[in-house]
Amino acid sequence: MLSPVLLLVASLATEDSIERITVQGQYRSTYVNEAPTSVSVMTRDAIDERHGTHMEEVLNRIPNLNFSSGSSRARFIQIRGVGERSQFVDPINPSVGILVDGINYSGLGQAAQLFDISQVEVYRGPQSGRFGADGMAGMLVLDSTQPNSQFAGMWQLGAANYGGVEGGVALGGELGALGRARFSYYQQADDGFIENTYLQRNDTQSRNERTARFNLWTDLGDAWQLRTTTHFYRQDNGYDAFSLDNTRQTLSDEPGEDDATMKAARFALTYTGAANYEAEFSYSVLSADTRYNFDEDWTYVGIAPGWEYSSRDAYWRDRTDHSLEARWLSTQPLSLLGIDTDWVIGWYGLQRDEQLRREFMNWDTGANDWFVSDYESQRQALYGELTHYLAERWQMTLGGRIERYRNDYLDTNQVDVQPRDTMVGGRMSLSYFPTIGQLAYVTWSRGYKTGGVNAEALGKAKDHPELEDYLLQRASFTPEYLTSVEMGYKYINDDDTLALNIALFTQTRDDVQLKSWVNRAQTFIGYIENAAAGTTRGIEADIQWQVTPSLEWFTHIGLLDSEIQGFVTEDGIDMEGREQAHAPKYQTNTGLNWQVSDTVLVNLQLDSKDGFYFSDSHNARSDHYNLLHASIRWQLDDWRITLWARNLTDKDYATRGFYFGNDPRDGYEPNTYVQLGEPRRFGITFNYAM
Repeated sequence: MLSPVLLLVASLATEDSIERITVQGQYRSTYVNEAPTSVSVMTRDAIDERHGTHMEEVLNRIPNLNFSSGSSRARFIQIRGVGERSQFVDPINPSVGILVDGINYSGLGQAAQLFDISQVEVYRGPQSGRFGADGMAGMLVLDSTQPNSQFAGMWQLGAANYGGVEGGVALGGELGALGRARFSYYQQADDGFIENTYLQRNDTQSRNERTARFNLWTDLGDAWQLRTTTHFYRQDNGYDAFSLDNTRQTLSDEPGEDDATMKAARFALTYTGAANYEAEFSYSVLSADTRYNFDEDWTYVGIAPGWEYSSRDAYWRDRTDHSLEARWLSTQPLSLLGIDTDWVIGWYGLQRDEQLRREFMNWDTGANDWFVSDYESQRQALYGELTHYLAERWQMTLGGRIERYRNDYLDTNQVDVQPRDTMVGGRMSLSYFPTIGQLAYVTWSRGYKTGGVNAEALGKAKDHPELEDYLLQRASFTPEYLTSVEMGYKYINDDDTLALNIALFTQTRDDVQLKSWVNRAQTFIGYIENAAAGTTRGIEADIQWQVTPSLEWFTHIGLLDSEIQGFVTEDGIDMEGREQAHAPKYQTNTGLNWQVSDTVLVNLQLDSKDGFYFSDSHNARSDHYNLLHASIRWQLDDWRITLWARNLTDKDYATRGFYFGNDPRDGYEPNTYVQLGEPRRFGITFNYAM
């Protein structure tokens, strides 16, 4: 027999007047307005409003979410001011993870292509109890479109300025005894928005990307189902983003590359034959081979004789992941001390092998040099969660995870270390359902990510006697913990014309892992240091209002106040009390959907973002900015034609920034250098539904 709260949930799910968006990132599928956590969902329609082909083109729609470039695509994401911004020599553990069809792409954000993705779920705040070390600050969950029992599909063709072209096809349906399947293939290309005036080329930042996904659901008898997932991703992109004059005109004589080949598969077996539970067993494998190189001086030989230098930095990184997971979930509540309780218990294991080959100019020897490292990371975790249905309108969730890691590291500088530790995280939530369509909750959660070794700093310590003691004291760093208290309220009115999700939170970071640099002449040594603490607090709100049957208004608001505590840079700058990097005080997205007629839909929206610091190791910061976007869509039977534009006012804005001296024309005076985001883009797209 269902508990009173479960009966209430069932009544909510069957109320036709209330829109219900289901999210998959919890242990069980649930409705977004019933999840006791701050989560935003971008549906397929919301993605198409901006013609989003990659996550970086739609992320500004999400409150308190930022991203960094430093490559041809945004690879790293920050949620509530927490998250990595780059990777060079040392292996890292991302604070914000990415799952695509259940496969862990954390740290590989370039693979977040959006063609045939049904929706994107963004979970803010600590998610380690659910996802482990890759979810300390939050998680992005992307799911491909699932097939119907009948054959269905679509194809898409489009063109845009800056040489943009795209084409894709998706097909799905029954395959007889094999089950239901869906296949998608997509390819896009553009010139990358950069003009190299020295080489007289406009393709040195060009992008050429291909994505293929296949999902198959097979029934193996009455009680077993197998989901088979395969992915292929290929990126052949240039990298020539930084200009000495902070413009879209570069001077490099050796433009870089940002290439990637990724192959992945997942096999998920579900057993539903038991009376009171179901079991899930999954295995995933991911192979990611990347090549990333750039013109380190950003110029050409002859720009400033007597002052100039010329060098190139190249990274080949090969990563292989194997993961296993076994999970048991109740299908009928059991009684614990007279309280109906749902339960989850599981085990997770990960083996990650990463090899790096780097070719660079060794300024200590004055010649090109090679660096090679091998990194093997092993993680094992036990986790569980209990959901107690306390009364008709109350429920409590208690979840925990204990995770053990061992990171074996060896490189050509004879650094041979095996950092290891045990981490504990989880959450406690109290939920109250005052009436149909409403939820009030308070959640305490704790996230974590692994510690590690500063191998680059260790390897270079003896080459710089004046820095040796300083670098050796920072040979390693400990795990970081993020603790959050969040209060939220979710509301949908009876006639489905107003929806509101709002969350207030405060977060405390312990042993904060901050990226810092030694920057002297042509010596750059990166390392991660544990600061004493950090705090963030703020508000997130998603509001949707159907003003009239033909006019919808929506807004997404993020307010953030962050602070660094107990951190002094190598060159003596005290960051005590300063905002954290990539943590703007406000982010908003607001817009209108106007159904002009039965066939024409107009969308207009505005992104606003406050200025933010680029790094925790210097005080250079971006400007605040506003970006205007629009689209007009015609639906003609099975045809859909969309005219779209992003950044209509052609605003220059920064997605990555550094502060150092790199211009020989001014004697290498320190300056702020930025990578500019996407300029004005406009195009036309044709879709045909089969």
